Amino acid sequence: MSTQPIPEQAAEPVDFERYGTIYHPRGDALVAAPAGEDAYPLRGRVARGGPFEPDTGRYHLYASLACPYAHRTLIVRKLKGLEGAISVSLLDPIRDGRGWAFREGAGQTLDTAGNGFRFLSQAYQASVPGGHYTGRVSVPVLWDKLTGTIVANYFPTITIDLETQFDEWAGNPQLDLYPEDLRADIDELNDCVGEHVNAGVYHAGFADNQSAYEAGCQEVFESLDWLESRLDRDGPYLFGNRLTEADVRLWVTLVRFDSVYYGHFKVNRRRLVDFPKLWEYARRLYSIPAFAQTTDFDHIKRHYYGTQLHINPAGIVPVGPELDWRL
Repeated sequence: MSTQPIPEQAAEPVDFERYGTIYHPRGDALVAAPAGEDAYPLRGRVARGGPFEPDTGRYHLYASLACPYAHRTLIVRKLKGLEGAISVSLLDPIRDGRGWAFREGAGQTLDTAGNGFRFLSQAYQASVPGGHYTGRVSVPVLWDKLTGTIVANYFPTITIDLETQFDEWAGNPQLDLYPEDLRADIDELNDCVGEHVNAGVYHAGFADNQSAYEAGCQEVFESLDWLESRLDRDGPYLFGNRLTEADVRLWVTLVRFDSVYYGHFKVNRRRLVDFPKLWEYARRLYSIPAFAQTTDFDHIKRHYYGTQLHINPAGIVPVGPELDWRL
C-alpha cells in the first residue's frame, strides 16, 4: 500500500555531456530495452472485479505535452471531464540519457502523485519485483496511488479505459468515444492509422538508409491520401458525425505534422495544409477545447528538435512554421 506523500523533488538539469541522449546514453544512464524485448510490458486494465477497480482520486497520469501517445490521454481526460477524478503530472519535454524527468517550468510539473519521483524510471522500478525494470520508460503511464504501482504503460488501452470505466465521475459521461456498435471498426482503423501514420512518420524519420526512408514516406502519404478520400466521403469525422477514439489517435500526428514531421523527419512530399479535407478536419478538432488546450507547440518542437540529436545534432529549434489553426 502507498505510504505518506513524499515532498516533491526536481530532477537535476538536463546534461547531454554526462548522460548522452536516450538514443545513445552514457555513464550511469539507463539503457533502453534490448531489441526484441516487449517495450510495453505493463498492461493492466481498469475494470470492475479486477485488481484495478474504477474509482475517483485513485489514479494518476504521468504524461507529456510533447509526446503524441501521451497527448491522447490528456485529450480524452479533458473530453470526458475527468480532471477531478484523475490527477496528472507533466514531464519535461527535454530528455537526456536518464529519460523522462520531473522539473518545474511552463507546461510541466514535479511529481504531484506524492511519490517524490525525480525521474519517471523510478515509477517503473517501483512497479516490478526487485526494482529491476528492463523495458522502455515511456509515457503515458497510468499510476495507481492506492497500491503504489503502475497499472499500464501500454498506450493503446489507457485511453480506452479512460473512455469506458469512469463515467460515474465524468463531467461528460454522455460522450461515448468508444461506442460498442463501432468498436470493431474503430479497432480496425486504429490498427491501420497506428502502423502507417502514427508510427509511419517514425519509420521515415528514424530510417538509417535511403530505401527505408522512402518506404516510410510512401506508407505515410498513401495513408494520408486514403484518409483524405474517407473524410471527403464520410466526414466531418472519421465515423461521420461521431467523434471517437479514432479521431484522437489520428489527430495527435496531424497536429505535429507541419511543425515537426515535415522538416525534422523529412516526411515532406506534402504538408498537412496541402490536404484540404485533412486540414479542415484537423482545424475542426482544434476548435474543440480539449484538443487546443492540451496542445503546446513549444513543448512539441523542443522535444523533437532538442532531444533527437542523432537527427538534429545542433539541437536548433525552428521558429516556424506559422499556421492559422482557426476553422
